[in-house]
Amino acid sequence: MKLTINDTSHVVEGNDDMPLLWYLRDELDMTGTKYGCGMAMCGACTVHLDGRPVRSCMTSLGRVDKQHVTTIEGVHTTSEGAAVLAAWTELEVAQCGYCQPGQVMTAAALLAHNPRPSDRDIDVAMGGNICRCATYVRIRAAIHLAARKLAGEA
Repeated sequence: MKLTINDTSHVVEGNDDMPLLWYLRDELDMTGTKYGCGMAMCGACTVHLDGRPVRSCMTSLGRVDKQHVTTIEGVHTTSEGAAVLAAWTELEVAQCGYCQPGQVMTAAALLAHNPRPSDRDIDVAMGGNICRCATYVRIRAAIHLAARKLAGEA
């Protein structure tokens, strides 16, 4: 299999049933993507697959053959990712921080497809990402701030 992860090509030999999450963490030592529930329900393991947010704990390597994967380690190279990271820092979104890679990845994908999301758009897009610290109000505010930054309004 051939993968492009954060603009670096990788040839993967072996089990195409292996979850992408384990390949990222165990084989590439890219530990920013977190293991949360292992059932694609919490969002901690979210990465982008050709720009779409996917749960890497349930996405097999065989499914990502010849596609582009972006992880939290590479999201800063996109304008949306950079804006989200800046807004997250400015508004001090993270509390414990464990879920934040998945939150950031989902928010960046949202802004790439919807540059001016409403509160409802944000709630729908972010609904599958669980934050045990309940920083949802700050997450929503940071997404709005990132959207304003991208539009040149902040």
